[in-house]
Amino acid sequence: MIPACMNHFVRAFLQKRVSAAPLGLIAAMLGNAAWAVGDAPGGPRVNQLNLPVGVTKIASDIYDLHTLMLVICLVIFVIVFGVMFYAIVKHRKSLGHKAETWHENTTVEIIWTIIPFVIVILMALPATRLIVDMKDTTNADLTIKATGFQWRWGYDYLNGEGEGIGFISTLATPRAMSGFPSEGIKAHPEGDTYLLDVDNPLVVPVNKKVRVITTANDVIHAFAVPQFGIKQDAIPGFVRDTWFKAEKIGTYRGQCQELCGAEHAYMPIVVNVVSSEDYTKWVDGKKKELSALQDDPTKTFTIAELTSRGEKIFSANCAVCHQAAGTGNVAVGAPALVGDSKVLGPKDVQIAVLLHGQNNNKMPAWNQLSDVEIASVISYTRNGWTNAGKGTDPMVQPSDITVARKN
Repeated sequence: MIPACMNHFVRAFLQKRVSAAPLGLIAAMLGNAAWAVGDAPGGPRVNQLNLPVGVTKIASDIYDLHTLMLVICLVIFVIVFGVMFYAIVKHRKSLGHKAETWHENTTVEIIWTIIPFVIVILMALPATRLIVDMKDTTNADLTIKATGFQWRWGYDYLNGEGEGIGFISTLATPRAMSGFPSEGIKAHPEGDTYLLDVDNPLVVPVNKKVRVITTANDVIHAFAVPQFGIKQDAIPGFVRDTWFKAEKIGTYRGQCQELCGAEHAYMPIVVNVVSSEDYTKWVDGKKKELSALQDDPTKTFTIAELTSRGEKIFSANCAVCHQAAGTGNVAVGAPALVGDSKVLGPKDVQIAVLLHGQNNNKMPAWNQLSDVEIASVISYTRNGWTNAGKGTDPMVQPSDITVARKN
């Protein structure tokens, strides 16, 4: 529990700084001030000060190198300051010592140049060897492309077992308890994996070398999993890569480590490391799942079919910015969709926005969605909330998206 004095401070702070917040919300925050959490499974530990315990050779080597550098720096610190304080104490003026008047000493200058140079070289050798190992992405058993979006990750299995699988991984914490900037203060974070769970985790086999190719669809992101010892920027228009070989089965967590926008804190990374047998089962199941979701883009759907599916797609991909009620989010520059001229106007305009983005990628392109998915979400926005019956082209078919892609 928070001490009484601290509780008093929190009350005073809230009274001064968030006087506009609902009193009931403030009372709830103070009444549940314990906020006790445990170590996040596969993620950070409570009061963690050192690097996490790695489950890859690279992560272990990083930890050893970090410790070596710390020891070297500590030894240098003790020697330098030990000599300095010894000289100050043993040669102080009160003991009758007089300051030397010499200005230069070539021997001393050579010594204090050579010794640091040798130390730097000795430190650089293991660091260089580790960097070379970190950049060696050859002979991978599995290649996965990780694409950063505001604010989620897209995974595509390019080579190896599971080739052809692709999906979007989105924060699984319910929006009602997520503390999004557009939805006010969250008083009760729940669970040790708060804001660290996703709906579709990345799944890889244990003891297999996995190459991760990173890129981005809108702004700079960074793919990082501390227990794997990897961090690689994902830059729009560029392809970079890293790799890991997990040696222990389990769930491991990371987050985007570039400041990628207003909701940067809400795009976690979850990797499930499983046995080879379980991975094969997952691949088979995932391919069947994706096959079942594939629709015929030449089929003509009813408005009910499109809007029903479009609502789910909107909730998973669009509600982060535009809100579940379509009211928009000023903090991220997302306009309201209710009554919007592009939503109620000719369908070609809205189709172009979803395929190509707009406003310098504040509204990113969503061309990674299928023709049926884009048609469904557009139809939903044109018929949802209070937009129904107010605009032109209330229904968009997948064939409209297919034609637009070609133009």
